[in-house]
Amino acid sequence: MNSDSVTAILLVGVGGQGTILASQILSEGFVRAGYDVKMSEIHGMSQRGGSVSTQIRYGTKVYSPIIGRGEADVIVAFEKMEALRWIEYLKPDGKMIINDYEIPSVPILTGAEQYPEGILGDLAARADVSVLRAADIADEVGNARVMNIVLLGAAVKALTAAQPETMAGIVWEEIIRATVKPAFIDVNIKAFAAGQAAG
Repeated sequence: MNSDSVTAILLVGVGGQGTILASQILSEGFVRAGYDVKMSEIHGMSQRGGSVSTQIRYGTKVYSPIIGRGEADVIVAFEKMEALRWIEYLKPDGKMIINDYEIPSVPILTGAEQYPEGILGDLAARADVSVLRAADIADEVGNARVMNIVLLGAAVKALTAAQPETMAGIVWEEIIRATVKPAFIDVNIKAFAAGQAAG
């Protein structure tokens, strides 16, 4: 990743996990840093726990939000099977952040299929992977529903390591305050900090 080119981030998960909120906060951060930002949301059957992905591309000039196979600098997977589904989109030198979390699909719930075993080992053999248990971290900060912001914190940590100049001026706490409901500001800020520490 270099600040002169376009950086591509893919957030993938299951409907209801908060991938879109995390993407909106990320996109706002890049806009505030002065970048051209394009974001695209793709909802599978998101209302029924289906696959959801958000594609973000930012740089000096960005013409499209669409990320093709082998083009993502960072993939943030909110669920393990979604990480496996989207691994082909990661660049050879890209980074994948994976939530060690399972949400069984309808075929798995009905017994027609089994949840694949060994996903994390398979992914670690194919890419630069960081794994965290965002649900446990969210519980520790006081609200299971802030798992998405824990993962956002981990993503920002990875991006900052790769692009310190790009990320230096972004005050993420301000963006979280401006984006989430007032009653949830404090727990979201704690979740973000915990995600950065875990990342």
